[in-house]
Amino acid sequence: MEWLLKLLGPGNMELASTLVLYSFVIAAGVFLGKIKVGGVSLGVTFVLFVGIIMGHLGYIVNPEVLKFVREFGLILFIFSIGLQVGPGFFSSFKQGGILLNMLAVLIILLNVAIVLIIFYIDGNTMITALVGVMSGAVTNTPGLAAAQQTAGTPEAINLMAMGYAAAYPLGVIGIILSMFVIKILFKIKPEDEIAAINQEAENSTSKPLILSFEVTNPLIDGKTLHELHEILDCDFVVSRRMGADGKVEIPTSKTEVHVGDKLYVVLSASAEVRFQGVVGNEIKMDWEEVQSEVFSRRIVITQNKYNGVRLGALRLHTAYSLNCTRVNRSGVDLLASPNLRLQVGDRLTVVGDLNDIERLGVRLGNSMKRLDHPNLITIFVGILFGIILGSINVGFGMKLGLAGGPLVAAILMSRFGYKFKLVTYTSSSASLMLRELGICLFLASVGISSGKDFAATVFNTTGMWWVIWGFIITFLPLLIVGCIARGVYKINYLTIMGLVSGGCTDPPALAYANGATGSDAPAVAYSTVYPLTMFLRVVAAQALILCFF
Repeated sequence: MEWLLKLLGPGNMELASTLVLYSFVIAAGVFLGKIKVGGVSLGVTFVLFVGIIMGHLGYIVNPEVLKFVREFGLILFIFSIGLQVGPGFFSSFKQGGILLNMLAVLIILLNVAIVLIIFYIDGNTMITALVGVMSGAVTNTPGLAAAQQTAGTPEAINLMAMGYAAAYPLGVIGIILSMFVIKILFKIKPEDEIAAINQEAENSTSKPLILSFEVTNPLIDGKTLHELHEILDCDFVVSRRMGADGKVEIPTSKTEVHVGDKLYVVLSASAEVRFQGVVGNEIKMDWEEVQSEVFSRRIVITQNKYNGVRLGALRLHTAYSLNCTRVNRSGVDLLASPNLRLQVGDRLTVVGDLNDIERLGVRLGNSMKRLDHPNLITIFVGILFGIILGSINVGFGMKLGLAGGPLVAAILMSRFGYKFKLVTYTSSSASLMLRELGICLFLASVGISSGKDFAATVFNTTGMWWVIWGFIITFLPLLIVGCIARGVYKINYLTIMGLVSGGCTDPPALAYANGATGSDAPAVAYSTVYPLTMFLRVVAAQALILCFF
């Protein structure tokens, strides 16, 4: 029994005891983090609090082991975050995303401004503590990790962790409270906002339409589809054509259309009116009930060699007598234009003969099992590149470090990796596992190392002020930006909820917004601002440490 007490007791730095300690902290933290209070849970962040408790009870880890686990967990977490946000990082600046991203940037600038005001007014509060408070106030763990890695000293790391832990709980409450206050100030009725969002979605021009038309214009009788493309000057794909004899065929660019033909077309909403004006009237027709040898199937690209290849290079018409009507990527349907660059994991909707579809499926892979295998070469090449990138002096003594380097590397690889034959596709389950494992190792290490002095530092006047400062850092910028978004730009309230949640990269607040509205509009706004916000949160925390530490 003595060996068991030694294994489980505090003060033992043997490897077995260290593994037992980490296992308990992570398991207990994840379990407690699932408990919801008022519909909101803290998630894996509770691992930090369990680690603090165990550190306070006297449990310790060899400093070198703790540093390695903390930094390795940080790299795994940050790199997986980069792979997640990378594909949407550049596209988030398109269309209405520019305004939302600029408002999110304003939130970050106001957060930093308040931190600097407190720093200069209250000369007793160190910048390391305030950066930790700011990271906890906006519930941004990567920012905390980046600042700790930049500061480097154990004292600064522990002080930031304590500030983060003190500010985090009210940070989540402050985000949700700002949503309530904005709703009251502008007398918003959520049901009206939901109706407006639904109406806007119906009128959206970004989602491809799938319609049937009957050719009635005698001026285009005998024209080929290639000539029709030149006349209309817009993107569309004719999936199937039924002639006057009732026979269905897969058209090519040389296929002629005649008056009376029925066409099954995939096109953008903006092209619908033009297509109808030139070709003919839209008709209602169920093509699946038509007796023909033409079938529609989805094929998943799982062969790495087609990563980054243009859709037109597959030569579907000439080699397979197939048409590709649309490409589904990460749940979003894209119009199948010849210049679209394919990625592993894309799902192609193709129509044609079943034998031809099967031959194409063999060529492209079409194996879901292949998608389940993680691309470890890409992951570790990316981490290697990220660490090298993070060690480069980018000016004024600033380095991206072990947080910023892998983040930037992952964003660049997820966007441009296909040019170097790197497959960046990772299944959602594998990505989540990598991310959760990394953040749990990091939070457990930070909690254990800072637990010894946590109670004496936080549960006094200093800790009380940290909580107050944290709430101000959270609530005031969100209220200001929310009022600007609604009062000046008339942005939908559901979108504002997503903006507020994404501006603080806070999943619990997003979960509350989605549950309270029953709409995915908050999630759309959240995903629009999340990539840039996550990147700038990391940079802002590092910049404050480099400039004022």
